[in-house]
Amino acid sequence: MHTLKNQFIVLPNGEDIVDIYIGQLGKTSDINLFRETRGKFDSEPKFIGDKAYIGEPTITTPYKKPRKKEISELQKKENQQLSSRRIGVEHLIGKVKIFRVASEKFRLARQKYSQVLKAVCGLVRLRLNCLVLLTINI
Repeated sequence: MHTLKNQFIVLPNGEDIVDIYIGQLGKTSDINLFRETRGKFDSEPKFIGDKAYIGEPTITTPYKKPRKKEISELQKKENQQLSSRRIGVEHLIGKVKIFRVASEKFRLARQKYSQVLKAVCGLVRLRLNCLVLLTINI
C-alpha cells in the first residue's frame, strides 16, 4: 500500500483547522475515515461535506444527480448555497496544498509524513493568525 489518506476538520468559512487525521494507510473511503474518527467530537455538531460523505447523517452533503435524471431547481439552489458555505473550507485546503510536500508524492521516509504535515498545518494556521505562540521572558 502506498496511499496515505488525510482528513481535515475546519471551522466554517475556513477560519481555522480544528483537527487533522494524518496518514491513514491504504484504500479507505472518506466516509469510513470520518466514521472512525468522529468519536472525538460531540454527537450534536453537524458537519458540511462534499459528495464523498453522502449517507452520513451528521454531515450535510449536496444532492447527487440520479442516473439519467436531473435534480430539481430547489435542489440546485440548495447545492449552490451549500457550496458557497464550503468555499472557505476549500480555500483553506488549497492553502495547505500550496506546500508541495502536502500536495505531491511524499519523497521522505513514511515515518516523517505526520511530522511534516503537522508543520505545514502549523504554518498555515500561523498565516491565518490562529496559532497561539507562547513567549517566554528570559
